[in-house]
Amino acid sequence: MPRTVQGVVSKAVGEPVTLEEIVIPDPGPGEAVVRIQACGVCHTDLHYREGGINDEFPFFLGHEAAGVVEEVGAGVTEVEPGDFVILNWRAVCGQCRSCLRGRPNICFSTHNASQKMTLADGTELSAALGIGAFADATLVAAGQCTKVDPAASPVAAGLLGCGVMAGIGAAMNTGGVGPGDSVAVFGCGGVGDGAIAGAKLAGATTIIGVDIDDRKLEWATEFGATHTINSNDEDPVHAIKALTGGNGVDVAIEAIGLPHVYQQAFKARDLAGTVVLVGVPAPDMTLELPFIEVFGRGGALKSSWYGDCLPSKDFPMLIDLYLQGRLDLDRFVSETIGVGDVEEAFHKMERGEVLRSVVVF
Repeated sequence: MPRTVQGVVSKAVGEPVTLEEIVIPDPGPGEAVVRIQACGVCHTDLHYREGGINDEFPFFLGHEAAGVVEEVGAGVTEVEPGDFVILNWRAVCGQCRSCLRGRPNICFSTHNASQKMTLADGTELSAALGIGAFADATLVAAGQCTKVDPAASPVAAGLLGCGVMAGIGAAMNTGGVGPGDSVAVFGCGGVGDGAIAGAKLAGATTIIGVDIDDRKLEWATEFGATHTINSNDEDPVHAIKALTGGNGVDVAIEAIGLPHVYQQAFKARDLAGTVVLVGVPAPDMTLELPFIEVFGRGGALKSSWYGDCLPSKDFPMLIDLYLQGRLDLDRFVSETIGVGDVEEAFHKMERGEVLRSVVVF
């Protein structure tokens, strides 16, 4: 029988979010209803509220979540009721040309639940990243549920559902950081600190955090940065080269999404080095680079979407590292809040006061 929950909805561009009654249908074939235990307040949710993703209002916000499967539809074999899961927004199809070539992490036909969740009056909702998790239950495609060790804290585990995974994967998967490498991360928020943590896990020996906020640079050090640079105080390109024998870094990760910062990352890498863009640019932004340097420096310029992760592989592995004390997911959590506090959490995020506010149910 369909259930009604209180969830966070964005009804119009830039307007404060509101708590609304949301109807969750019974799961159909290939779908699951998940009882949400915790959901992080991610910058992507703010992008939705500001109209930066699309204009398909109203949006049911929240996506960086963990919880327990309550009910599954016909044909579901991946999970069963009682499973502790992290929700992901890339349920792979297994049939597209990328999946058939053994590259499911870049599946070209990921999918969400077929049914729509609605407001009490029947208005269809657009679920953020196909999830919608600022409520105590949601409907997703079963493939969006990744089973992990239930010993993990839901508050910490849910962060792998988006921002932290994007950062860790930008370093370990897209950037291919390895033992002895040097890495610079531009932007030390949640995604950037995830990249720093990923670089440390991968064995990088020089990890440089770059930001304009000294508080964020302190956070970067806590996650494993060996050096920090306030780019308001000094030229980050010159400072990075000074820290790397005049050469630049092996991997430069841009975790903000600003053209001028990407240019800094491009200039701060060593010959044959790699630049990874994991920050999300605005649709109207453009980038200009000296074309001869794109050729002459060699190496690679890469974009990282969701950290190029495969949730079925990466989530359980990272949770194991968390439980072993080798990946400090708890450190990303600045505060736990109620579902009615999401709008204020957005403002704290904009002011740079928090890494992650996490809604708990």
